[in-house]
Amino acid sequence: MTEVKEPEEMVSVVDVLCLLLVSVLWGATNPFLKKGTEGIEHVRKGNVISQFLSEAKFLFLNIKYLVPFLLNQSGSVVFYLTLATTDLSLAVPTVNSLSLVFTMFTGKLLGEECGGKSAVLGMMLVTAGVTLCVLSSVSESNSAGLNPAS
Repeated sequence: MTEVKEPEEMVSVVDVLCLLLVSVLWGATNPFLKKGTEGIEHVRKGNVISQFLSEAKFLFLNIKYLVPFLLNQSGSVVFYLTLATTDLSLAVPTVNSLSLVFTMFTGKLLGEECGGKSAVLGMMLVTAGVTLCVLSSVSESNSAGLNPAS
C-alpha cells in the first residue's frame, strides 16, 4: 500500500492572500507617508540630537504620518508571520514587486505623476511575472504531493 506524501512547502491560498495583503500595506502606504512628511524640512534645531528629536516629534504627533506608518508596520508583522509557512524565494520577490505596483497605483490615485504609459506597461509586466512565479510554485508543490512515499 502506497501513501501520498503531503508536501512540506505547499503554497496555500491563504499564504498568497497574506503576501498580497503585505504588498498592499507596504505599497499603498508609501505615498501617504510621503504626504505625511511634508513640512519636516522646516523643522530646524541647533544640534544634531535636538534636530533628530524635533523631527521625531513632528512625525509621531502628525496623524497624517502616524496612521500610514502603523499600517505599514502591520504589514511587516504579517510578512514575518507568513514567512513561517511560505517559501522565501516566492515571498520576497512577490511582495517587493507588488509593493511597487501598489505604490504607483496609490500615487496615481492621489494625483502624483507616475511615469505614463511606460509605467503602466511595467506594472502589467510585474504583475504577469508575479503571477507566473505563484503559479509555478503552486504547480511544483502540487506535483510534489503526487509522488508516492517510499
